[in-house]
Amino acid sequence: MRILFQSRKTLFTAPGGDTTQILKTKEFLEKLGLNIDINLELEPDVSKYDIIHVFNLMRPQELYLQVRNAKKYGKKIALSTIYGPYTEFEKKARGGVLQFLNKFLSITQIEYLKVIARAILNREFSKGTSIYLLNGHKTLQRKIINQIDVFLPNSHSEMRRVENDFNITNKKYFSVPNAVDVKKFSYNSTLIDEENEKYRDCVLCVSRIEGRKNQLNIIKAVKDLPYQFVFIGKAGANFAKYLEECKSLSGNNIHFLGQIDHEKLPQFYKLAKVHILASWMETPGLSSLEAAVMRTNIVVTKKGDTEDYFKDFAYYCEPDDLGSIKEAVVKAYEAPFNIEFFKHIQNHFKWEDTASVTLEAYKSIV
Repeated sequence: MRILFQSRKTLFTAPGGDTTQILKTKEFLEKLGLNIDINLELEPDVSKYDIIHVFNLMRPQELYLQVRNAKKYGKKIALSTIYGPYTEFEKKARGGVLQFLNKFLSITQIEYLKVIARAILNREFSKGTSIYLLNGHKTLQRKIINQIDVFLPNSHSEMRRVENDFNITNKKYFSVPNAVDVKKFSYNSTLIDEENEKYRDCVLCVSRIEGRKNQLNIIKAVKDLPYQFVFIGKAGANFAKYLEECKSLSGNNIHFLGQIDHEKLPQFYKLAKVHILASWMETPGLSSLEAAVMRTNIVVTKKGDTEDYFKDFAYYCEPDDLGSIKEAVVKAYEAPFNIEFFKHIQNHFKWEDTASVTLEAYKSIV
């Protein structure tokens, strides 16, 4: 089977969770004997492929052209939806003029404005942008959905969200878990560099630093706690000022390490007592999975699909409630790690599991 992966053009220049999902899914599908290529062009020659697998319904301006192109060649299409609108963030916490406007706009109108902003500020303009501006956000998403042969959400609750937002039923789908590389993130084989020992028993947050990930509220909630806090990740596009605001509110117990070598991440998870993602939305957050398999307690948002993955093992908080964030951190810090949580992640959320279900989905449409 020859499969082509397609996604947003900034997949590697502005990497995110979808970048990891695509690369790891490719790696583990290839171990099952499939041939996988990645092409970020909008209208490439796809004649030699059996299936076109596209990612990220949140970026319809590029996805639509890729899907339309695949259908022109008569190809079957699988879609990893990665569908998590940040509606509450846009209306409650975005800040500035956009938040004011968002009080009067729908989420689709908000996304429309963001695409215009990206085109101007980040020069993310393409043929797809023109079609997007002519059709609108939700209309283009709906056109994509109508051409998909099988949906691959990261959870059943994510598929419910797609069904509810677009009023669709009876679409073929397979719940394909987001996952962790259990060989790379191995507690027993991870050795700690001496220079990192100073961060032992810290509270860790591995994520892009931006409003949607909510680091500012984390800092406001926990800065008086007697723990060391370590933030790993660089500022998201257009969030340099947000990072500076986070730093300005931080005390001596809060450390920003920036982007670090991904190979060193297991050390920090092993050193940490707690990992926190108090985001406005997660589906479910790859770093939470990585932390859990490294036997670190996790604090996560209740927004999104986290409970599908973490059940009663996680410590949940509300992103806009500082008391809730602080309470969850303290509880997680003081509690011993439950080894059943490690087993739960290892049994259900490995990249081998992701590849297996993805292959099953491919077979259902070929």
